[in-house]
Amino acid sequence: MKPKNILFVLPLLFSCLLFKPALAQVKKATIEKKWWKEAVVYQIYPRSFKDSNGDGVGDIKGIISKLDYIKSLGIDVVWLNPIYGSPNADNGYDISDYQAIMKEFGTMEDFDALLKGMHQRGLKLVMDLVVNHSSDEHKWFQESRKSRDNPYRDYYHWWPAEKGKPAFRPGAFEADGSGWRYDKTTDSYYLHYFNYKQPDLNWENPKVRQEIYTMMNWWFKKGIDGFRMDVIPFIAKDTTFPVITKEELDSKYEGRWDVYFASNPNLHNYLQEMNKELLSKYDIMSVAEGAGMLKSTALNFVDPERHELNMGYHFDGTNLGYVPGYFKKMNPNWSLVEFKKIYSDWDAVYDKKGWGTIYLGNHDQPRMTSRWGNDSPEFRDYSSKMLTTFLLSMKGTPYYYNGDEIGMTNAKFNKIEDYRDIETLAEYERLKNTGGDLKQFIEDQKTGGARDNGRTPFQWNDSKNGGFSTIEPWLKVNDNHVTLNAAAQEKDPNSVLNYFRKMVKLRKNNPVLIYGKYTLIDAKNPNIYAYTRELDGKKVLVMLNFRSKKAKLNTNINLKNAKLLIGNYTKSSNGLELKPYEAVVLAIK
Repeated sequence: MKPKNILFVLPLLFSCLLFKPALAQVKKATIEKKWWKEAVVYQIYPRSFKDSNGDGVGDIKGIISKLDYIKSLGIDVVWLNPIYGSPNADNGYDISDYQAIMKEFGTMEDFDALLKGMHQRGLKLVMDLVVNHSSDEHKWFQESRKSRDNPYRDYYHWWPAEKGKPAFRPGAFEADGSGWRYDKTTDSYYLHYFNYKQPDLNWENPKVRQEIYTMMNWWFKKGIDGFRMDVIPFIAKDTTFPVITKEELDSKYEGRWDVYFASNPNLHNYLQEMNKELLSKYDIMSVAEGAGMLKSTALNFVDPERHELNMGYHFDGTNLGYVPGYFKKMNPNWSLVEFKKIYSDWDAVYDKKGWGTIYLGNHDQPRMTSRWGNDSPEFRDYSSKMLTTFLLSMKGTPYYYNGDEIGMTNAKFNKIEDYRDIETLAEYERLKNTGGDLKQFIEDQKTGGARDNGRTPFQWNDSKNGGFSTIEPWLKVNDNHVTLNAAAQEKDPNSVLNYFRKMVKLRKNNPVLIYGKYTLIDAKNPNIYAYTRELDGKKVLVMLNFRSKKAKLNTNINLKNAKLLIGNYTKSSNGLELKPYEAVVLAIK
Protein backbone atom coordinates (compact mmCIF):
# COMPACT_ATOMS: atom_id res chain seq x y z
CA MET A 1 0.00 0.00 0.00
CA LYS A 2 1.37 3.43 -0.93
CA PRO A 3 2.05 5.93 1.92
CA LYS A 4 -0.59 8.40 0.69
CA ASN A 5 -3.20 5.56 0.76
CA ILE A 6 -2.23 4.75 4.31
CA LEU A 7 -2.85 8.35 5.31
CA PHE A 8 -6.31 8.10 3.71
CA VAL A 9 -7.22 4.87 5.50
CA LEU A 10 -6.03 5.81 8.99
CA PRO A 11 -8.87 8.31 9.70
CA LEU A 12 -11.38 5.73 8.48
CA LEU A 13 -10.01 3.08 10.83
CA PHE A 14 -10.07 5.56 13.70
CA SER A 15 -13.68 6.42 12.89
CA CYS A 16 -14.71 2.75 12.93
CA LEU A 17 -13.03 2.22 16.28
CA LEU A 18 -14.68 5.33 17.67
CA PHE A 19 -18.18 4.23 16.67
CA LYS A 20 -17.75 0.52 17.41
CA PRO A 21 -19.79 0.61 20.68
CA ALA A 22 -22.66 2.34 18.92
CA LEU A 23 -22.61 -0.19 16.09
CA ALA A 24 -22.59 -3.03 18.61
CA GLN A 25 -25.54 -1.48 20.38
CA VAL A 26 -27.54 -1.35 17.16
CA LYS A 27 -26.70 -4.97 16.48
CA LYS A 28 -27.83 -5.95 19.98
CA ALA A 29 -31.22 -4.31 19.44
CA THR A 30 -31.82 -6.34 16.29
CA ILE A 31 -34.93 -8.52 16.56
CA GLU A 32 -34.22 -12.23 16.89
CA LYS A 33 -36.82 -13.92 14.74
CA LYS A 34 -38.14 -17.34 15.72
CA TRP A 35 -40.89 -19.52 14.24
CA TRP A 36 -42.67 -19.72 17.58
CA LYS A 37 -42.82 -15.93 17.80
CA GLU A 38 -44.51 -15.74 14.41
CA ALA A 39 -46.88 -18.65 14.99
CA VAL A 40 -50.60 -18.49 15.70
CA VAL A 41 -51.45 -21.23 18.21
CA TYR A 42 -54.81 -22.99 18.05
CA GLN A 43 -55.79 -24.87 21.21
CA ILE A 44 -57.81 -28.06 20.85
CA TYR A 45 -59.69 -29.54 23.80
CA PRO A 46 -59.88 -33.11 22.45
CA ARG A 47 -62.77 -34.28 24.62
CA SER A 48 -65.00 -31.65 23.04
CA PHE A 49 -63.67 -31.27 19.48
CA LYS A 50 -65.07 -34.18 17.41
CA ASP A 51 -66.35 -37.64 18.32
CA SER A 52 -65.51 -40.21 15.63
CA ASN A 53 -66.87 -43.42 17.17
CA GLY A 54 -70.21 -42.41 18.67
CA ASP A 55 -69.41 -42.69 22.37
CA GLY A 56 -70.10 -39.04 23.14
CA VAL A 57 -66.45 -38.16 23.74
CA GLY A 58 -64.15 -36.38 21.31
CA ASP A 59 -61.11 -38.36 20.21
CA ILE A 60 -57.95 -38.37 18.12
CA LYS A 61 -59.59 -39.77 15.00
CA GLY A 62 -62.13 -36.98 15.30
CA ILE A 63 -59.31 -34.43 15.19
CA ILE A 64 -57.78 -36.22 12.20
CA SER A 65 -61.08 -35.94 10.36
CA LYS A 66 -60.94 -32.15 10.81
CA LEU A 67 -57.30 -31.54 9.89
CA ASP A 68 -58.21 -29.84 6.63
CA TYR A 69 -60.50 -27.49 8.53
CA ILE A 70 -57.72 -26.74 11.02
CA LYS A 71 -55.28 -26.06 8.18
CA SER A 72 -57.82 -23.76 6.50
CA LEU A 73 -57.75 -21.47 9.53
CA GLY A 74 -54.22 -20.40 8.64
CA ILE A 75 -52.85 -21.29 12.07
CA ASP A 76 -49.38 -22.80 12.56
CA VAL A 77 -49.43 -24.73 15.83
CA VAL A 78 -51.96 -26.93 17.60
CA TRP A 79 -51.73 -27.07 21.39
CA LEU A 80 -53.45 -30.29 22.41
CA ASN A 81 -54.82 -30.67 25.92
CA PRO A 82 -53.74 -33.89 27.70
CA ILE A 83 -54.44 -37.14 25.87
CA TYR A 84 -52.27 -39.39 28.08
CA GLY A 85 -53.49 -42.38 30.05
CA SER A 86 -55.73 -41.03 32.82
CA PRO A 87 -58.66 -42.03 35.07
CA ASN A 88 -60.11 -38.60 34.30
CA ALA A 89 -60.57 -37.09 37.74
CA ASP A 90 -59.64 -33.74 36.15
CA ASN A 91 -60.25 -34.39 32.44
CA GLY A 92 -56.79 -35.71 31.70
CA TYR A 93 -54.76 -33.43 33.97
CA ASP A 94 -54.39 -36.43 36.29
CA ILE A 95 -51.99 -38.66 34.36
CA SER A 96 -51.56 -42.33 35.19
CA ASP A 97 -49.33 -43.19 32.19
CA TYR A 98 -47.28 -40.52 30.40
CA GLN A 99 -46.41 -42.80 27.49
CA ALA A 100 -49.88 -44.10 26.68
CA ILE A 101 -53.05 -42.65 25.17
CA MET A 102 -56.29 -42.39 27.11
CA LYS A 103 -58.57 -45.21 25.90
CA GLU A 104 -61.45 -42.80 25.25
CA PHE A 105 -59.21 -40.86 22.87
CA GLY A 106 -57.82 -43.81 20.91
CA THR A 107 -54.46 -45.52 20.54
CA MET A 108 -50.83 -44.58 20.08
CA GLU A 109 -51.23 -45.56 16.41
CA ASP A 110 -53.99 -42.94 16.18
CA PHE A 111 -51.66 -40.37 17.70
CA ASP A 112 -48.90 -41.24 15.24
CA ALA A 113 -51.38 -40.78 12.39
CA LEU A 114 -52.45 -37.42 13.81
CA LEU A 115 -48.86 -36.20 14.08
CA LYS A 116 -48.08 -37.37 10.55
CA GLY A 117 -51.21 -35.74 9.16
CA MET A 118 -50.38 -32.46 10.85
CA HIS A 119 -46.78 -32.40 9.66
CA GLN A 120 -47.88 -33.21 6.13
CA ARG A 121 -50.02 -30.07 6.25
CA GLY A 122 -47.23 -27.92 7.66
CA LEU A 123 -48.77 -27.82 11.13
CA LYS A 124 -46.85 -28.27 14.37
CA LEU A 125 -48.09 -30.12 17.46
CA VAL A 126 -47.46 -28.98 21.03
CA MET A 127 -48.40 -31.35 23.83
CA ASP A 128 -49.60 -30.46 27.32
CA LEU A 129 -46.93 -31.35 29.89
CA VAL A 130 -48.42 -32.03 33.35
CA VAL A 131 -45.57 -32.79 35.73
CA ASN A 132 -46.31 -30.79 38.87
CA HIS A 133 -48.47 -33.77 39.78
CA SER A 134 -49.57 -37.15 38.51
CA SER A 135 -52.66 -39.25 39.07
CA ASP A 136 -52.91 -41.19 42.31
CA GLU A 137 -53.37 -44.18 39.99
CA HIS A 138 -49.90 -43.75 38.46
CA LYS A 139 -47.65 -46.71 39.27
CA TRP A 140 -45.20 -44.38 41.03
CA PHE A 141 -47.81 -43.26 43.52
CA GLN A 142 -49.28 -46.73 43.90
CA GLU A 143 -45.83 -47.88 45.03
CA SER A 144 -45.15 -44.73 47.03
CA ARG A 145 -48.15 -45.21 49.29
CA LYS A 146 -47.38 -48.88 50.10
CA SER A 147 -44.76 -48.27 52.76
CA ARG A 148 -42.47 -45.58 54.10
CA ASP A 149 -39.38 -47.39 52.85
CA ASN A 150 -40.68 -48.10 49.36
CA PRO A 151 -38.16 -47.07 46.63
CA TYR A 152 -40.81 -44.73 45.18
CA ARG A 153 -41.70 -43.11 48.50
CA ASP A 154 -39.68 -39.97 47.73
CA TYR A 155 -41.31 -39.53 44.33
CA TYR A 156 -44.03 -37.60 46.20
CA HIS A 157 -44.32 -35.33 49.23
CA TRP A 158 -45.26 -37.19 52.42
CA TRP A 159 -45.70 -35.94 55.98
CA PRO A 160 -45.74 -38.50 58.84
CA ALA A 161 -48.81 -38.14 61.05
CA GLU A 162 -46.80 -38.49 64.27
CA LYS A 163 -45.40 -35.01 63.54
CA GLY A 164 -48.91 -33.62 63.75
CA LYS A 165 -50.90 -32.04 60.94
CA PRO A 166 -48.70 -30.40 58.30
CA ALA A 167 -48.83 -26.63 57.85
CA PHE A 168 -51.76 -25.53 55.73
CA ARG A 169 -51.43 -25.58 51.96
CA PRO A 170 -54.52 -24.93 49.82
CA GLY A 171 -55.98 -27.62 47.57
CA ALA A 172 -57.68 -25.91 44.64
CA PHE A 173 -60.30 -28.55 43.86
CA GLU A 174 -61.22 -29.64 47.37
CA ALA A 175 -64.44 -28.86 49.23
CA ASP A 176 -62.49 -28.45 52.49
CA GLY A 177 -59.82 -26.33 50.78
CA SER A 178 -56.92 -28.45 52.04
CA GLY A 179 -53.92 -29.49 49.94
CA TRP A 180 -53.04 -32.36 52.28
CA ARG A 181 -54.76 -35.76 52.28
CA TYR A 182 -54.43 -38.34 55.04
CA ASP A 183 -53.54 -41.85 53.86
CA LYS A 184 -54.01 -44.49 56.55
CA THR A 185 -51.83 -47.17 54.86
CA THR A 186 -48.67 -45.47 56.12
CA ASP A 187 -50.29 -43.09 58.63
CA SER A 188 -49.13 -40.09 56.62
CA TYR A 189 -50.38 -37.10 54.67
CA TYR A 190 -49.52 -36.46 51.03
CA LEU A 191 -49.46 -33.10 49.24
CA HIS A 192 -51.80 -32.16 46.39
CA TYR A 193 -52.11 -28.55 45.27
CA PHE A 194 -55.15 -29.60 43.25
CA ASN A 195 -57.54 -32.54 43.68
CA TYR A 196 -56.64 -35.34 46.10
CA LYS A 197 -56.35 -37.63 43.09
CA GLN A 198 -53.51 -35.41 41.81
CA PRO A 199 -50.59 -35.89 44.25
CA ASP A 200 -47.67 -33.51 43.71
CA LEU A 201 -44.45 -34.99 42.37
CA ASN A 202 -41.26 -34.43 44.36
CA TRP A 203 -38.95 -32.51 42.00
CA GLU A 204 -36.39 -32.25 44.79
CA ASN A 205 -35.67 -35.92 44.09
CA PRO A 206 -33.23 -36.06 41.11
CA LYS A 207 -34.63 -39.48 40.13
CA VAL A 208 -38.03 -37.88 39.52
CA ARG A 209 -36.51 -35.19 37.33
CA GLN A 210 -34.62 -37.74 35.25
CA GLU A 211 -37.77 -39.84 34.84
CA ILE A 212 -39.56 -36.75 33.54
CA TYR A 213 -36.77 -35.74 31.15
CA THR A 214 -36.62 -39.28 29.78
CA MET A 215 -40.36 -39.22 29.16
CA MET A 216 -40.21 -35.80 27.48
CA ASN A 217 -37.35 -36.96 25.25
CA TRP A 218 -39.44 -39.97 24.22
CA TRP A 219 -42.12 -37.61 22.91
CA PHE A 220 -39.56 -35.39 21.18
CA LYS A 221 -38.14 -38.41 19.39
CA LYS A 222 -41.65 -39.14 18.17
CA GLY A 223 -41.51 -35.75 16.49
CA ILE A 224 -43.70 -33.44 18.57
CA ASP A 225 -42.87 -29.75 18.36
CA GLY A 226 -42.97 -28.63 21.96
CA PHE A 227 -44.69 -28.58 25.34
CA ARG A 228 -47.12 -26.23 27.03
CA MET A 229 -46.16 -26.75 30.67
CA ASP A 230 -49.09 -26.91 33.08
CA VAL A 231 -48.53 -24.94 36.36
CA ILE A 232 -44.79 -25.41 35.87
CA PRO A 233 -43.93 -22.59 38.34
CA PHE A 234 -45.29 -24.79 41.15
CA ILE A 235 -42.91 -27.75 40.75
CA ALA A 236 -40.32 -26.71 43.37
CA LYS A 237 -41.23 -26.97 47.05
CA ASP A 238 -39.70 -26.15 50.42
CA THR A 239 -39.83 -29.67 51.84
CA THR A 240 -39.76 -28.40 55.42
CA PHE A 241 -43.27 -27.05 54.73
CA PRO A 242 -43.05 -24.14 57.15
CA VAL A 243 -46.10 -22.37 58.54
CA ILE A 244 -47.06 -19.46 56.28
CA THR A 245 -48.93 -16.78 58.20
CA LYS A 246 -51.43 -14.45 56.59
CA GLU A 247 -49.10 -11.55 57.41
CA GLU A 248 -46.21 -13.26 55.61
CA LEU A 249 -48.41 -14.15 52.64
CA ASP A 250 -49.56 -10.52 52.41
CA SER A 251 -46.13 -8.92 52.81
CA LYS A 252 -44.04 -11.25 50.64
CA TYR A 253 -46.44 -12.78 48.13
CA GLU A 254 -49.15 -10.16 47.50
CA GLY A 255 -51.55 -12.22 49.63
CA ARG A 256 -51.61 -14.93 46.96
CA TRP A 257 -50.83 -18.59 47.41
CA ASP A 258 -50.03 -19.00 43.73
CA VAL A 259 -47.25 -16.42 44.05
CA TYR A 260 -45.88 -18.30 47.07
CA PHE A 261 -46.02 -21.60 45.15
CA ALA A 262 -44.06 -20.02 42.29
CA SER A 263 -41.37 -18.48 44.50
CA ASN A 264 -39.14 -21.41 45.43
CA PRO A 265 -35.60 -20.57 44.24
CA ASN A 266 -34.94 -24.15 43.12
CA LEU A 267 -37.55 -23.72 40.39
CA HIS A 268 -35.14 -22.02 38.01
CA ASN A 269 -32.38 -24.52 38.75
CA TYR A 270 -34.75 -27.25 37.58
CA LEU A 271 -35.85 -25.36 34.46
CA GLN A 272 -32.25 -24.62 33.52
CA GLU A 273 -31.41 -28.28 34.04
CA MET A 274 -34.35 -29.26 31.82
CA ASN A 275 -33.16 -26.86 29.15
CA LYS A 276 -29.57 -28.06 29.27
CA GLU A 277 -30.39 -31.76 29.22
CA LEU A 278 -33.29 -31.64 26.80
CA LEU A 279 -34.96 -28.50 25.46
CA SER A 280 -31.78 -26.97 23.98
CA LYS A 281 -31.25 -30.08 21.85
CA TYR A 282 -34.43 -29.57 19.81
CA ASP A 283 -35.97 -26.72 17.79
CA ILE A 284 -39.17 -26.70 19.80
CA MET A 285 -41.64 -24.39 21.53
CA SER A 286 -41.75 -24.30 25.33
CA VAL A 287 -44.36 -22.25 27.14
CA ALA A 288 -45.03 -21.91 30.84
CA GLU A 289 -48.55 -21.69 32.15
CA GLY A 290 -47.52 -18.81 34.36
CA ALA A 291 -49.53 -19.45 37.50
CA GLY A 292 -48.03 -17.20 40.18
CA MET A 293 -45.87 -15.40 37.61
CA LEU A 294 -45.53 -11.65 38.18
CA LYS A 295 -44.28 -8.87 35.92
CA SER A 296 -41.23 -8.70 38.20
CA THR A 297 -40.46 -12.41 37.81
CA ALA A 298 -41.54 -13.18 34.23
CA LEU A 299 -38.11 -12.66 32.66
CA ASN A 300 -36.68 -15.24 35.04
CA PHE A 301 -38.51 -17.79 32.90
CA VAL A 302 -38.01 -16.42 29.38
CA ASP A 303 -34.89 -14.25 29.24
CA PRO A 304 -32.89 -16.08 26.51
CA GLU A 305 -29.67 -15.57 28.47
CA ARG A 306 -31.07 -17.69 31.32
CA HIS A 307 -31.67 -20.73 29.06
CA GLU A 308 -35.02 -21.80 30.46
CA LEU A 309 -38.24 -21.49 28.40
CA ASN A 310 -39.39 -19.63 25.27
CA MET A 311 -42.44 -17.86 26.66
CA GLY A 312 -45.01 -17.81 29.43
CA TYR A 313 -48.54 -16.59 29.82
CA HIS A 314 -49.83 -14.57 32.72
CA PHE A 315 -53.17 -14.58 34.53
CA ASP A 316 -53.50 -10.86 35.20
CA GLY A 317 -55.75 -10.34 32.18
CA THR A 318 -58.06 -13.28 32.82
CA ASN A 319 -58.20 -12.49 36.56
CA LEU A 320 -59.56 -9.01 35.88
CA GLY A 321 -63.15 -8.24 36.82
CA TYR A 322 -63.81 -10.97 39.37
CA VAL A 323 -65.63 -9.86 42.52
CA PRO A 324 -63.40 -10.47 45.59
CA GLY A 325 -64.66 -13.09 48.02
CA TYR A 326 -66.76 -14.96 45.46
CA PHE A 327 -66.01 -17.96 43.27
CA LYS A 328 -65.48 -16.50 39.78
CA LYS A 329 -68.31 -14.00 40.06
CA MET A 330 -67.81 -11.49 37.24
CA ASN A 331 -68.43 -7.78 37.61
CA PRO A 332 -70.22 -6.78 34.36
CA ASN A 333 -68.78 -3.27 34.74
CA TRP A 334 -65.13 -4.32 34.65
CA SER A 335 -62.77 -1.49 33.74
CA LEU A 336 -61.42 -1.25 30.20
CA VAL A 337 -58.86 1.27 31.47
CA GLU A 338 -57.52 -1.39 33.83
CA PHE A 339 -57.68 -3.99 31.04
CA LYS A 340 -55.52 -1.74 28.85
CA LYS A 341 -53.06 -1.10 31.65
CA ILE A 342 -52.59 -4.81 32.28
CA TYR A 343 -51.76 -5.65 28.68
CA SER A 344 -49.63 -2.52 28.22
CA ASP A 345 -47.65 -3.24 31.38
CA TRP A 346 -47.03 -6.81 30.26
CA ASP A 347 -45.93 -5.63 26.83
CA ALA A 348 -43.34 -3.46 28.58
CA VAL A 349 -41.98 -6.50 30.41
CA TYR A 350 -40.83 -7.98 27.09
CA ASP A 351 -39.92 -4.72 25.39
CA LYS A 352 -36.16 -5.35 25.43
CA LYS A 353 -35.86 -9.12 25.79
CA GLY A 354 -37.88 -12.27 26.26
CA TRP A 355 -41.20 -12.98 24.58
CA GLY A 356 -44.80 -12.98 25.75
CA THR A 357 -48.16 -14.40 24.78
CA ILE A 358 -51.66 -13.08 24.30
CA TYR A 359 -54.93 -14.95 24.96
CA LEU A 360 -58.48 -14.30 26.14
CA GLY A 361 -59.86 -17.80 26.58
CA ASN A 362 -58.93 -21.44 26.99
CA HIS A 363 -60.20 -24.64 28.60
CA ASP A 364 -59.96 -23.02 32.05
CA GLN A 365 -61.87 -19.88 31.08
CA PRO A 366 -65.39 -18.90 30.00
CA ARG A 367 -65.91 -18.15 26.30
CA MET A 368 -64.19 -14.90 25.35
CA THR A 369 -67.22 -13.51 23.49
CA SER A 370 -69.45 -13.93 26.55
CA ARG A 371 -66.92 -12.56 29.00
CA TRP A 372 -65.11 -9.75 27.17
CA GLY A 373 -67.58 -9.05 24.37
CA ASN A 374 -71.36 -9.22 24.09
CA ASP A 375 -73.09 -12.52 23.30
CA SER A 376 -76.50 -11.02 22.54
CA PRO A 377 -77.67 -11.78 18.97
CA GLU A 378 -77.28 -8.10 18.05
CA PHE A 379 -73.62 -7.76 19.00
CA ARG A 380 -72.20 -11.29 19.21
CA ASP A 381 -70.55 -11.34 15.78
CA TYR A 382 -69.21 -7.79 15.98
CA SER A 383 -67.74 -8.23 19.44
CA SER A 384 -66.25 -11.62 18.59
CA LYS A 385 -64.51 -10.15 15.53
CA MET A 386 -63.32 -7.20 17.61
CA LEU A 387 -61.71 -9.51 20.16
CA THR A 388 -60.10 -11.54 17.38
CA THR A 389 -58.63 -8.30 16.02
CA PHE A 390 -57.16 -7.57 19.45
CA LEU A 391 -55.60 -11.01 19.84
CA LEU A 392 -54.04 -11.02 16.38
CA SER A 393 -52.75 -7.44 16.36
CA MET A 394 -50.95 -7.43 19.72
CA LYS A 395 -47.30 -8.27 20.31
CA GLY A 396 -46.64 -11.78 21.61
CA THR A 397 -47.62 -15.22 20.35
CA PRO A 398 -51.44 -15.41 20.13
CA TYR A 399 -53.20 -18.44 21.62
CA TYR A 400 -56.66 -18.98 20.21
CA TYR A 401 -59.12 -21.46 21.72
CA ASN A 402 -61.10 -23.84 19.51
CA GLY A 403 -64.63 -22.62 18.89
CA ASP A 404 -63.78 -18.97 19.42
CA GLU A 405 -63.16 -18.70 15.68
CA ILE A 406 -66.91 -19.14 15.16
CA GLY A 407 -67.85 -17.02 18.18
CA MET A 408 -69.06 -19.81 20.49
CA THR A 409 -70.63 -18.53 23.71
CA ASN A 410 -71.12 -19.65 27.30
CA ALA A 411 -73.60 -22.50 27.77
CA LYS A 412 -75.12 -20.83 30.85
CA PHE A 413 -76.43 -24.04 32.41
CA ASN A 414 -79.34 -23.62 34.85
CA LYS A 415 -78.62 -26.54 37.18
CA ILE A 416 -75.57 -28.11 38.80
CA GLU A 417 -76.41 -31.51 37.28
CA ASP A 418 -75.37 -30.18 33.86
CA TYR A 419 -71.84 -29.38 35.02
CA ARG A 420 -68.95 -31.84 34.87
CA ASP A 421 -66.02 -29.69 35.99
CA ILE A 422 -64.31 -30.86 39.17
CA GLU A 423 -63.61 -27.27 40.29
CA THR A 424 -67.21 -26.09 39.94
CA LEU A 425 -68.62 -29.19 41.65
CA ALA A 426 -66.19 -28.85 44.59
CA GLU A 427 -67.11 -25.20 45.12
CA TYR A 428 -70.83 -26.01 44.93
CA GLU A 429 -70.33 -28.71 47.57
CA ARG A 430 -68.39 -26.31 49.78
CA LEU A 431 -71.18 -23.72 49.56
CA LYS A 432 -73.79 -26.37 50.32
CA ASN A 433 -71.85 -27.45 53.41
CA THR A 434 -71.50 -23.87 54.64
CA GLY A 435 -75.03 -22.69 53.87
CA GLY A 436 -74.10 -20.52 50.88
CA ASP A 437 -76.46 -19.15 48.24
CA LEU A 438 -76.58 -22.01 45.70
CA LYS A 439 -79.02 -20.28 43.36
CA GLN A 440 -76.78 -17.23 43.10
CA PHE A 441 -73.78 -19.48 42.56
CA ILE A 442 -75.40 -21.03 39.47
CA GLU A 443 -76.19 -17.55 38.14
CA ASP A 444 -72.60 -16.41 38.69
CA GLN A 445 -71.24 -19.32 36.65
CA LYS A 446 -73.15 -18.25 33.55
CA THR A 447 -70.85 -15.35 32.74
CA GLY A 448 -67.52 -15.36 34.48
CA GLY A 449 -67.41 -18.71 36.16
CA ALA A 450 -67.49 -22.37 35.34
CA ARG A 451 -64.80 -23.83 33.13
CA ASP A 452 -67.43 -25.97 31.43
CA ASN A 453 -68.59 -22.84 29.60
CA GLY A 454 -65.46 -23.19 27.50
CA ARG A 455 -65.65 -26.97 27.25
CA THR A 456 -69.01 -27.55 25.58
CA PRO A 457 -68.67 -29.56 22.34
CA PHE A 458 -67.65 -27.83 19.14
CA GLN A 459 -70.65 -26.69 17.09
CA TRP A 460 -69.97 -28.12 13.61
CA ASN A 461 -73.48 -27.87 12.17
CA ASP A 462 -77.16 -27.42 13.06
CA SER A 463 -77.95 -31.13 13.52
CA LYS A 464 -78.67 -32.79 16.84
CA ASN A 465 -75.63 -32.54 19.13
CA GLY A 466 -74.15 -29.95 16.78
CA GLY A 467 -72.52 -32.52 14.53
CA PHE A 468 -70.11 -33.32 17.36
CA SER A 469 -71.47 -36.81 18.09
CA THR A 470 -74.23 -39.20 17.06
CA ILE A 471 -75.26 -39.62 20.71
CA GLU A 472 -75.71 -37.33 23.70
CA PRO A 473 -72.19 -36.09 24.49
CA TRP A 474 -70.30 -36.10 27.78
CA LEU A 475 -71.23 -32.42 28.22
CA LYS A 476 -74.32 -30.78 26.73
CA VAL A 477 -74.00 -28.90 23.44
CA ASN A 478 -74.99 -25.24 23.63
CA ASP A 479 -78.58 -24.80 22.45
CA ASN A 480 -77.56 -22.01 20.08
CA HIS A 481 -75.72 -24.49 17.81
CA VAL A 482 -78.78 -24.46 15.55
CA THR A 483 -77.79 -21.03 14.27
CA LEU A 484 -74.23 -20.69 15.51
CA ASN A 485 -72.11 -23.35 13.80
CA ALA A 486 -69.14 -23.79 11.49
CA ALA A 487 -71.10 -25.13 8.50
CA ALA A 488 -73.29 -22.03 8.32
CA GLN A 489 -70.29 -19.72 8.69
CA GLU A 490 -68.32 -21.43 5.93
CA LYS A 491 -70.98 -20.22 3.47
CA ASP A 492 -70.98 -16.63 4.72
CA PRO A 493 -68.02 -14.48 3.57
CA ASN A 494 -68.75 -12.01 6.40
CA SER A 495 -68.92 -14.65 9.14
CA VAL A 496 -66.86 -14.66 12.34
CA LEU A 497 -65.00 -17.70 10.97
CA ASN A 498 -63.97 -16.04 7.72
CA TYR A 499 -63.02 -12.85 9.54
CA PHE A 500 -60.69 -14.92 11.71
CA ARG A 501 -59.03 -16.33 8.59
CA LYS A 502 -58.59 -12.84 7.14
CA MET A 503 -57.11 -11.54 10.38
CA VAL A 504 -54.62 -14.43 10.59
CA LYS A 505 -53.56 -13.71 7.01
CA LEU A 506 -53.18 -10.01 7.76
CA ARG A 507 -50.90 -10.76 10.71
CA LYS A 508 -48.73 -13.11 8.66
CA ASN A 509 -48.41 -10.64 5.79
CA ASN A 510 -47.47 -7.74 8.06
CA PRO A 511 -44.44 -8.34 10.30
CA VAL A 512 -45.24 -5.05 12.02
CA LEU A 513 -48.13 -6.89 13.74
CA ILE A 514 -45.69 -9.51 15.04
CA TYR A 515 -42.48 -7.68 15.91
CA GLY A 516 -43.57 -4.03 15.85
CA LYS A 517 -43.23 -1.73 18.85
CA TYR A 518 -46.51 -1.30 20.76
CA THR A 519 -47.66 2.13 21.95
CA LEU A 520 -50.94 2.71 23.81
CA ILE A 521 -53.13 5.61 22.64
CA ASP A 522 -55.67 7.50 24.79
CA ALA A 523 -55.01 5.35 27.88
CA LYS A 524 -57.86 6.81 29.98
CA ASN A 525 -60.57 6.28 27.35
CA PRO A 526 -63.18 4.06 29.10
CA ASN A 527 -64.63 2.73 25.84
CA ILE A 528 -61.91 2.37 23.21
CA TYR A 529 -58.66 0.40 23.26
CA ALA A 530 -56.30 1.89 20.67
CA TYR A 531 -52.60 1.41 19.99
CA THR A 532 -50.00 1.66 17.28
CA ARG A 533 -47.50 -0.92 16.08
CA GLU A 534 -44.30 0.29 14.39
CA LEU A 535 -41.52 -1.54 12.56
CA ASP A 536 -39.01 -0.59 9.85
CA GLY A 537 -40.78 2.64 8.94
CA LYS A 538 -44.23 1.06 8.83
CA LYS A 539 -46.92 2.11 11.28
CA VAL A 540 -50.32 0.58 12.02
CA LEU A 541 -53.14 1.97 14.14
CA VAL A 542 -55.56 -0.45 15.84
CA MET A 543 -58.85 0.95 17.21
CA LEU A 544 -61.23 -1.28 19.19
CA ASN A 545 -64.56 -0.21 20.66
CA PHE A 546 -65.37 -2.47 23.63
CA ARG A 547 -68.82 -1.00 24.17
CA SER A 548 -72.36 -1.44 22.76
CA LYS A 549 -72.58 2.26 21.91
CA LYS A 550 -70.68 4.63 19.65
CA ALA A 551 -67.43 5.93 21.09
CA LYS A 552 -64.76 8.40 20.04
CA LEU A 553 -60.99 8.14 20.27
CA ASN A 554 -59.17 11.20 21.60
CA THR A 555 -55.94 11.57 19.63
CA ASN A 556 -54.25 13.98 17.25
CA ILE A 557 -53.23 11.21 14.84
CA ASN A 558 -53.92 12.30 11.28
CA LEU A 559 -56.02 9.75 9.36
CA LYS A 560 -56.11 11.72 6.10
CA ASN A 561 -53.90 9.29 4.19
CA ALA A 562 -54.71 6.21 6.26
CA LYS A 563 -55.29 2.92 4.47
CA LEU A 564 -57.84 0.42 5.79
CA LEU A 565 -56.27 -3.00 6.34
CA ILE A 566 -59.26 -4.69 7.94
CA GLY A 567 -62.48 -3.84 9.75
CA ASN A 568 -65.30 -5.87 11.27
CA TYR A 569 -68.13 -3.83 9.71
CA THR A 570 -69.08 -4.06 6.02
CA LYS A 571 -68.44 -0.32 5.86
CA SER A 572 -65.80 0.77 8.37
CA SER A 573 -65.73 4.14 10.05
CA ASN A 574 -63.35 6.58 8.36
CA GLY A 575 -62.68 8.71 11.39
CA LEU A 576 -62.08 8.48 15.12
CA GLU A 577 -65.69 7.70 16.08
CA LEU A 578 -66.38 3.97 16.16
CA LYS A 579 -69.62 2.03 15.94
CA PRO A 580 -70.56 -0.45 18.71
CA TYR A 581 -67.86 -3.12 19.05
CA GLU A 582 -66.16 -1.85 15.93
CA ALA A 583 -62.59 -2.89 15.12
CA VAL A 584 -60.47 -1.02 12.59
CA VAL A 585 -56.84 -1.60 11.60
CA LEU A 586 -55.25 1.18 9.56
CA ALA A 587 -51.86 1.70 7.92
CA ILE A 588 -50.87 5.27 8.76
CA LYS A 589 -47.97 7.62 8.13
